[in-house]
Amino acid sequence: MAKRLISLTVNGETFERAVENRTLLIHFLREDLELKGAHIGCETSHCGACTVDMDGRSVKSCTVFAVQAEGANIRTIEGMAAPDGSLHALQEGFRQEHGLQCGYCTPGMIMRAYRLLQENANPTDDEIRMGIAGNLCRCTGYQNIVKAIRHAADQLRVKEAAE
Repeated sequence: MAKRLISLTVNGETFERAVENRTLLIHFLREDLELKGAHIGCETSHCGACTVDMDGRSVKSCTVFAVQAEGANIRTIEGMAAPDGSLHALQEGFRQEHGLQCGYCTPGMIMRAYRLLQENANPTDDEIRMGIAGNLCRCTGYQNIVKAIRHAADQLRVKEAAE
């Protein structure tokens, strides 16, 4: 099958690869770039386990072809921690507030929450629930996920005020 050369930036690093037109972004990230954080869940866009941030919006990478990401700037869960290894406020929030159990949904949930907090720095619990509605978790009942996101929002606002 014919391949097409694409170039995209993932977690601040530019990659150029030849891909088949039918290659999904999730498979490109996991197989070509060996970034295993985004999970393959339903492959029908229902669960959100594959959520990444692409050009300032949340996308379910199982619904995007890699060729559609040509020139895009993508952030995955691997790109959330600081270069020194310190956790992003969302990662820390999920840790401190017990926002995960099995962890399968967590990378997608954190990436969706990242975009939510970029759009609304001080969401209510209802806004958080609405904001993550496209990401499913079968373990937690969502209460601790909401607490984790609220915790991160509070920490990010404190950090921004200090700067």
